[in-house]
Amino acid sequence: MLKKVEAALDKIRPSLQADGGDVHLVEVTAEGIVKVKFIGACAGCPMRQMTLQMGVGRALKKEVPEIKEVIAI
Repeated sequence: MLKKVEAALDKIRPSLQADGGDVHLVEVTAEGIVKVKFIGACAGCPMRQMTLQMGVGRALKKEVPEIKEVIAI
């Protein structure tokens, strides 16, 4: 599942990088929880929770249906 998550994140990254940010994969648990860390402009962005839920989380779950939850640390 790790490789699938990394591939899905690679599809999302250009949008985040266009705004000066990025997302770093921290961990994928056996229970299907993906932990990510926003970096760059995304780290301090007031919209990061919406980006996490509506952008990153939705895209990851679409590409990797085994994912139960995506959280930012």
